[in-house]
Amino acid sequence: MGAEGDDGPLSVQDRAPDLGVLRGQCGQWPRPDRAELGKPREQSCSLPGIDFNYGLYVRGLDGGVPEAIGHWNVFKPQPTRHQELNRDYIATNRGAVKAGLVTARETLLYKQLNDFRVSSKDNRRYRKEPTFIPPNMTFGIQARPSTPLFDLLQHQYQKLWVQEQKATQKAIKLEKKQKVSLGKLYETRSSQLRKYKPPVKLDALWHMPHFQKVGPQLDTFPSEADRQRAFKAQQEEYAVRRGTLRMGNYTHL
Repeated sequence: MGAEGDDGPLSVQDRAPDLGVLRGQCGQWPRPDRAELGKPREQSCSLPGIDFNYGLYVRGLDGGVPEAIGHWNVFKPQPTRHQELNRDYIATNRGAVKAGLVTARETLLYKQLNDFRVSSKDNRRYRKEPTFIPPNMTFGIQARPSTPLFDLLQHQYQKLWVQEQKATQKAIKLEKKQKVSLGKLYETRSSQLRKYKPPVKLDALWHMPHFQKVGPQLDTFPSEADRQRAFKAQQEEYAVRRGTLRMGNYTHL
């Protein structure tokens, strides 16, 4: 790249030895050097004029508005075709049986000579009726109702729930208040006799005579006080009279 002098930036002719051979399109394309001081780099891509339309042009195939105004296309009604009625095989077989025909060949000849057809009223069961559509029906998927953001932000659902709980508790209290409380029932003699159960005397079980409890035959204590005193001394000495040698159980540390 050529150096810039004190008088200002160098021109294209001055930079020619550094850039190479100059061509006719050299001024249209961006130069491979730095932009001038304080100015952006210039681009040589030119934009189309004001009358240029961006995008694809779709040409109308139906003639547009002039043809719609000047012509009125109406669909011609299609002629109604006569629908052939279905054969009534049940009536044909019934007539063959009444005529006394039992073999397959006789029945076939009878069907060729007698052609029974289903009436127009009975023929409706052989074809599917068109589905009835109400005139004010709207096709498509029903739109979901909008979310009540206003009620959510103000906690309306909480307030409604609290009001319902209060109303329920109030109704329960009112029902308890209106409930008739029965008074005390007095017992009469007839009711007492009806509930009375006579006691049943239980007889003692029978025991053999030699198994009955017999009192002691020998009493070595002078009195009952001496007997109790002896039992008390035996309870006090019980701990030291245990063990193998009856000398007590002791644990040596």
